[in-house]
Amino acid sequence: MAVTDFFAGEIATELLKQLITICKKGAFCKSSAEHLKKDIEELLPTIEEIKYSGVELPQLRQVQLDQFSMVLRQGLELTTKVLASSRWHVYKNLQLARKMEKLEKNVSRFLNGPMQAHILADVQHIRFESTERFYRLEKRIENLRLGTIDDRWLKEEVQWVGKEEEIFGLPGVDLGIGMALGKKKVKEMIIGREELRVVGICGIGGSGKTTLAREIFRDNQVRSYFKDRVFFETVSQSPNVEQLKLKLWKQITGNQIFGSNVPIPQWEFQFNSSFSGRTLIVLDDVWSLSVLDQLIFKIPGCKTIVVSRFKYPTVVDSTYELELLREDEAMSLFCYSAFRQKTIPYTADKKLVEQIVEECGRLPLALKVIGASLRDQPQLLWTSAKNRLSRGEPICESHEINLLNRMAITVEHLSPKVKECFLDLGSFPEDKKIPLDVLINMWVEIHDLDEEEAFAIVIELSNKNLLTLVKDARAGDICSNYHEISVTQHDVLRDLALHFSNCGSLNRRRRLLMPRREDKIPKEWERNMDQPFDAQLVSVHTGEMRKSDWFYMDFPKAEVLILNFSSNEYFLPPFIERMPKLRALILMNYGTMNTILNNLSVFISMENLRSLWLEKITVPPLLKTNFPLHNLRKVSVILCKVNDGFNGSATDLSHVFPQLSELTMDHCVDLTELPSSICKVRSLKSLSITNCHGLLELPEELGMLNSLQVLRLYACPALKKLPAGVCELERLMYLDISQCVNLRGLPDGIGRLTRLEKIDMRECLQIRTLPKSLVSLRSLYRVICDEEFAWLWKEMKDMPDVRVQVAKECFNLDWLAE
Repeated sequence: MAVTDFFAGEIATELLKQLITICKKGAFCKSSAEHLKKDIEELLPTIEEIKYSGVELPQLRQVQLDQFSMVLRQGLELTTKVLASSRWHVYKNLQLARKMEKLEKNVSRFLNGPMQAHILADVQHIRFESTERFYRLEKRIENLRLGTIDDRWLKEEVQWVGKEEEIFGLPGVDLGIGMALGKKKVKEMIIGREELRVVGICGIGGSGKTTLAREIFRDNQVRSYFKDRVFFETVSQSPNVEQLKLKLWKQITGNQIFGSNVPIPQWEFQFNSSFSGRTLIVLDDVWSLSVLDQLIFKIPGCKTIVVSRFKYPTVVDSTYELELLREDEAMSLFCYSAFRQKTIPYTADKKLVEQIVEECGRLPLALKVIGASLRDQPQLLWTSAKNRLSRGEPICESHEINLLNRMAITVEHLSPKVKECFLDLGSFPEDKKIPLDVLINMWVEIHDLDEEEAFAIVIELSNKNLLTLVKDARAGDICSNYHEISVTQHDVLRDLALHFSNCGSLNRRRRLLMPRREDKIPKEWERNMDQPFDAQLVSVHTGEMRKSDWFYMDFPKAEVLILNFSSNEYFLPPFIERMPKLRALILMNYGTMNTILNNLSVFISMENLRSLWLEKITVPPLLKTNFPLHNLRKVSVILCKVNDGFNGSATDLSHVFPQLSELTMDHCVDLTELPSSICKVRSLKSLSITNCHGLLELPEELGMLNSLQVLRLYACPALKKLPAGVCELERLMYLDISQCVNLRGLPDGIGRLTRLEKIDMRECLQIRTLPKSLVSLRSLYRVICDEEFAWLWKEMKDMPDVRVQVAKECFNLDWLAE
């Protein structure tokens, strides 16, 4: 749910006005009102930052923000009663005073308890200016090798990542005229033209429609006209319409009436004046008129911008058709992609460059991708590219086919392994972030790569503009898990990957993919089920699947299975039993609720499974089974309900995962403690527990993990101490306790960790002293901490080689001014 769902801004502003009036009246509630007034005044800038950030928050954070919004709304109702109460009604005023005191405590608890750390940390993390943390990814290679390597080749690539996120949004590129013209025309349609209720932005794939829409979304004049009630949502080819409708409805109403479980009324309703005000909804990547009809709100003051490759004259009142680039704009974009400057360098063949730009047909995406593919390539390759482009006759007059034909050359010039990795990207749903950890795990298993090679391929594809790395704010420092970084891909590039993957006979394809979500398995698959499928990678994208919805297929060569779905219950496909070589299983639920899995018996057949990714799943049934996965090396549990599966000692993890090397648990909000049996998994090298706000303690026997090298306990605010067993982890090299805001201190015996190299202890607010035994950490060379704590480390004279890095503050409001 987007942070722009959070409408506490308007509520807080009105509440502040009421509190000021109460303070002036000198009533019974004056003291509470003054305290509340101070808290709200400090809160308002943060709320504004949240409203303007325009990015997604985790589900838990949004629930917390919604709860806080409700508290403020109740406060507004209470202050209204206080102001309406006569000063002579002593008993009633005393009752109101008690309620005001209770409100003050509730607000204070939200602001000053762990909630403050959670909300401000995440807002800090999702800021678009989080470049510094993202830059630290270059150190990831060092962590993977657990040694020192020469990674200078990576520095330049990582520094460029994130600078080319938008087709037009390139630094130094002069595309102002065309973009400014489109922006001006669309603004004229939505500002002051009350008769235009639905406005369209139309253009071919890769022409910059989304970029123009985002420019409108961010425009100060537009935001001012609609009083910051401007919302941006991506629809895509296979949307969850009901989920989108509910999300948009809550944005418009500010969660004032309808809860998440209450059906939305028909759009043709008698308008409630309490919702009055201008609102702008931007619907990006719309593919279906039937879907669009369900997302148009017939509410006075509500306007909609529809961004699509198609025109919808029956719904859209006026459409702006995006034009292709002018010649100078096309040259500027291509040169920046190919040479990282906006003009042709004097060392380049000017005529050859002009010919290639002309062949790209002034299509922004083609210019960007082809330019990047030719960067730093020899002259011979440039000439070959020009010749092949000039011979590329489109199959028909369709611009889409023409665009695919032009960009196909960029894939053909990739090395075989890099090309295969690019084609794998078509396995994931459109318009969704792909966790980088999923890609790395998949490529390691299916292409016989090590993690360093896989990450280098990600950087190469990003550098060639064939994917975009998203700077997820949760990315920490070195030793970060890959799940903290995501990958996105332009839908035309995804179409290109699907185009290459879907060539040839269905049963002989290396990848068997569902391009978009469907209710059932494609009939084409069923018609060919009498013969084995040679697919090495299988990707399914559906809604809820029952036993009767599946049919048996043979996959003797399948090594990776990706199950994308949106449902509360999901029956695992029986054909898993016919995947004897399955090495990686990825289950990703895109629904609003956690999924309960059925047919767990298929795990018996997964003898070769090495990597398991579970996202938004209810885990316990899986871990209570008696199916030991002997070859499983890596488990990632993301946004899952773990309940009895991990809490307590009921589950013997050493039996289920006897050879486990890496365990990652992120945003498992109901995790309170790890079972002590995890300490028997002697093969475990990396244990990462992040954003698990219910985690109260770690097992005392943790020291039994004599192979553990990485221990991450990022953002576990309920954790108050580390067990003494941590000091027995003789091979531990990296310890991350950052944002464990209630952790009281480091264990006294920490000096026994003679191999410990790095400690990250940012925002550990309760730690005030350091154990004397730290001087025995002869391998320690880097500590990351807050400024007020850094002096303690710097005063340790016996540790001159330790580099103390002061982290940016997250919990105060200073960063709002940056």
